[in-house]
Amino acid sequence: MIEKGETQDARISFHALKSLLRTIFVNNGTVAETADILAENCAACERDGALSHGIFRMPGYVDSLKSGWVDGLAVPETTRLGPSFIRIDARNGFAQRALAVADPLIRNAVRETGIAIAAIRNSHHFSALWPDVEPLALSGYMAITVVNGLANVVPHGGRQAVYGTNPIAFAVPVENAPPLVVDQATSVMANGEVRLHALADKPVPDGTGIDREGNPTNDPHAILAGGALNTFGGYKGSSIALFVEILAGAITGGQFSFENDFTGFPGAQTPKAGQLLIVIDPNWGGSTNFESRLARLCTQLVDAGQDRLPGARRFTNRVAAKQSGIPIAQDKLQRLRTLAGEAP
Repeated sequence: MIEKGETQDARISFHALKSLLRTIFVNNGTVAETADILAENCAACERDGALSHGIFRMPGYVDSLKSGWVDGLAVPETTRLGPSFIRIDARNGFAQRALAVADPLIRNAVRETGIAIAAIRNSHHFSALWPDVEPLALSGYMAITVVNGLANVVPHGGRQAVYGTNPIAFAVPVENAPPLVVDQATSVMANGEVRLHALADKPVPDGTGIDREGNPTNDPHAILAGGALNTFGGYKGSSIALFVEILAGAITGGQFSFENDFTGFPGAQTPKAGQLLIVIDPNWGGSTNFESRLARLCTQLVDAGQDRLPGARRFTNRVAAKQSGIPIAQDKLQRLRTLAGEAP
């Protein structure tokens, strides 16, 4: 059910939005299994307020599929190389489908050995990372993942982009509470946030990036037009971005961020790179009360003055969306319907 809100926004249920996005993916060349996974992922980001990875990404998905840069028909190949190590070749498809196919192997390895490492290569990741790790925390595991991407971040002291935004995410279960989920780029700002600032003609904070000449700028258009983002935390953040590049682009056998080449694929936006996922059963470490200890840690953070825990805003938005629907501007909803081939 879609209702017109007082602010001229539409209110759409999660399932209705997911169905609309699924149609778009199927109509643009993905198999049904991939369409289901990507639609749920994108709808969940919009529902939870992660707008830079929600429906804002749909034109990029469509253009990448239309250009032939990403294979929407790809069937991932999974191989369990040892008790705990799983290698996944996404075969130029989407990383989320590859993770879904490998999920039984990953969970079996964790049950049998206490840890699983999944190395994904030849994959396209165009979304937030928290949807990859949150379900594992809901199963009682700690999950850590990193992904590299398109070179749009300059190393500290450099003048040319080498890294992707190279996000890192982790999730852990917490007693009597939602999981604690952290998902952050190693750049000052996610590339999607810069693009949203550009659409709104709104400057980004000082220190966010450089222009094509290597000069500091707070103009999002200049950052996107041949410039680059900075890593957070100066040289320390740059070292973490390097660490992610090694884990996601080298250990997996994937590409480095600077090796992405869209030549011959006009309109393509999804980076072809790699992803590493580590899943740990905390009980194997001798912590029989892991979740209660995490609850105590979270309480200590709040008592110390931290205004909110990482991921808390997403859970608040999720509850609100379940009650009253996901707010989407009417013009954006109409663009989605047009992409889905629906009559105006």
